[in-house]
Amino acid sequence: MCPPIVPVSSSLLLSMSFAAGTFSAGASANPLHLMLATVDNGVPNNPLPLIIYPRVGLHEVEEGEEEDIAGWFEKTFAQHHWTPRWRYPIHPYTHYHPNTHELLGVGAGWAEVLFGGDNGRMVTLRAGDAVLIPAGVGHKQVAASEDFFCVGAYPNQMEPETLRDDKSLLERSQERISHVPLPESDPLTGGEGALTHFWHPVAQH
Repeated sequence: MCPPIVPVSSSLLLSMSFAAGTFSAGASANPLHLMLATVDNGVPNNPLPLIIYPRVGLHEVEEGEEEDIAGWFEKTFAQHHWTPRWRYPIHPYTHYHPNTHELLGVGAGWAEVLFGGDNGRMVTLRAGDAVLIPAGVGHKQVAASEDFFCVGAYPNQMEPETLRDDKSLLERSQERISHVPLPESDPLTGGEGALTHFWHPVAQH
């Protein structure tokens, strides 16, 4: 059975891991969250949910605010203190960042990305989607269009450390992830938003 996809208006936080399955981020206009809290082999994952902002960049471009999606993402991320670091596809192998959360904005194309490790959840991302990945959550690009790329950004000028699925690193990574600071505001709004709705209640428990 596929797990539910919950819009930002809901206060329900589902503490469960997800079996393999695919959904399209663009199926809803509201931010979505996926709980990927369970360790998967050498991937630590995180009790904080993955957050997907469907088509947020595309809406801004269609309204004439910016001429290109990637440029809008870079400007918006930087304004809200998430430093843009790169424009590139996602690594084609499972990896995670033990020292920082990661924010991706899809600048062009589409991709199927597996989040949470081999037993995680496949998500189809398209141009204009943004994804907030908690520290420790595994991700890899499985398939993509030739023009697919993301803008990658990190809070407070952090430089990400990238680790692969390795059980020998798991305990140390879990310790480091537990000390990653919780952002105070949503990276897309600069104030209240999906991050404060979904992450702050989890962090308080």
